Amino acid sequence: MTSIKEQAAISRLLSFLQEWDNAGKVARSHILDKFIETNQGKTAPELEQEFSQGASLFLVRLTTSLRITYMTDSCLEKLLRSIGIFLSAVSSNRYLIEFLEVGGVLTLLEILGLEKIKEEAKKESVKLLQVIVNSGRTYKELICESYGVRSIAEFLAKSKSEETQEEVQVLLDSLVHGNPKYQNQVYKGLIALLPCESPKAQQLSLQTLRTAQPIIGTTHPSIVDCVLKVLGTMHLEVQYEAIELIKDLVGYDVRQALLKGLVELLIPSVKENSKLQAKILSDPSVLQLTPSLPMFLQQAAAAKAIGVLARNDMSIAEELLYLRVVRGLMAAMGNKDHSNSQRLASLTLEYFVQMFPLVAEHVRKCMGEELYQLFLSNAEDLYMKIDSIQADILAANKVNVTKALCLHGSSHSMNALYGSRDSAQMAYLTHFEEDVESKE
Repeated sequence: MTSIKEQAAISRLLSFLQEWDNAGKVARSHILDKFIETNQGKTAPELEQEFSQGASLFLVRLTTSLRITYMTDSCLEKLLRSIGIFLSAVSSNRYLIEFLEVGGVLTLLEILGLEKIKEEAKKESVKLLQVIVNSGRTYKELICESYGVRSIAEFLAKSKSEETQEEVQVLLDSLVHGNPKYQNQVYKGLIALLPCESPKAQQLSLQTLRTAQPIIGTTHPSIVDCVLKVLGTMHLEVQYEAIELIKDLVGYDVRQALLKGLVELLIPSVKENSKLQAKILSDPSVLQLTPSLPMFLQQAAAAKAIGVLARNDMSIAEELLYLRVVRGLMAAMGNKDHSNSQRLASLTLEYFVQMFPLVAEHVRKCMGEELYQLFLSNAEDLYMKIDSIQADILAANKVNVTKALCLHGSSHSMNALYGSRDSAQMAYLTHFEEDVESKE
């Protein structure tokens, strides 16, 4: 037989459940407020004590209410927070299983895709998914099997709240770790996010890709084009993350394609430029902005990225020479329509000239003595001092260091590249990179 105390506790529980069952929208909202206030942070045993060993009876009412009302946004945020108290409680595995058995994961994912749902409610949904993911590999796989990666990635791209987007990043990062069966699916989802229109989503995707890449081990072929296109952004924080990812990617099998792509961006395609011109001129509703701006932004970012890569690794600098990077940098220096391209290309070319006498020889010959001395005196400000004729000479240059290297033959190419130097000069070269970095 139960004691009088136990009977009283059971009576209180039944009274509470009856109150919930008979309550309307406003009354239920008050019940949820009180529940959240008094039970936040409690463990599963404490919740059971609070509900006289019948906490699951209230949880099932919450999940039922969620499934019935989530499309109308009725107390949705409070419902999700209340369910979160159960799922995040210590020793709450039983509650988690009960929630999943009634299709909790699918409901949470569907909430993310509903346009009429408030952002705060969606944020709570993301937090619940984080709790589920952190419960183990089985639950990560369940979310991925429920087409969760696609739903989560699409929400990241569409969300208007940076705080919520950062919560989504945490979720995607968790799905990459300890999830060998579906980690490639998450990796591809992150790459698919790169062309989206949200700068914050691009930034967070790039950051997460840097974490994911060593876990995945191999690269997806589409990552090169996607990352290079991101360089056309006007947002410096996104460009920074893209260059950081490029620094990582040159250690993988896409190195050659990535370096070649960067060099090609230094000389924008005339064909693509004319397409953009024709498209914008045919639309009278579009303001007459510079249609080439994305290409020029890519050009400037490529010049910057090449400089970063070359300074980090001498072997990359040498590979870039064979890809005719000198010609591309000089062409970018002649782009009178985008001063940042001129400035960054000039700084990167300065490094190649300082490091490789063969490059210095060809650049000097192409520029002429006056322009070359101006370049040596202050590479960063050169774009402000050259006239239109000098800019045209740079833009139309045909410098071919690669041809010169090939003519010398492979056995003599290193001597041709570096020239004759004593040990002191070679020691200077070794530490030149550190000196350049410190000045920047």
